[in-house]
Amino acid sequence: MLPRNRRPTPPGEILRYEFLEPMGLNQKQIAEALGISRVRLSEILRGKRAITPDTAFRLARFFDTTPEFWLGLQTDVSLWDTLQAHSSEYEKIKPVNDAA
Repeated sequence: MLPRNRRPTPPGEILRYEFLEPMGLNQKQIAEALGISRVRLSEILRGKRAITPDTAFRLARFFDTTPEFWLGLQTDVSLWDTLQAHSSEYEKIKPVNDAA
């Protein structure tokens, strides 16, 4: 369920503050271990790039989590952003049962 009063925490923030910093890892080490560019990782950490299924599998393998964990974080942010951008349009849509 999406929070009502705030944007969900982006996966890049979770990655930085719950994984990289506590483990004493830097971006270069992680990028090399994951087989991705430092630019790609940096953009994820700054919230400028979304977690893709490919990235989710890589993160899950490295941190012994699941791809669903990473994709779930990304989905929450994407849903929130979309809802904020289009909520007035969505309110105009009538449910099928109400339209008849």
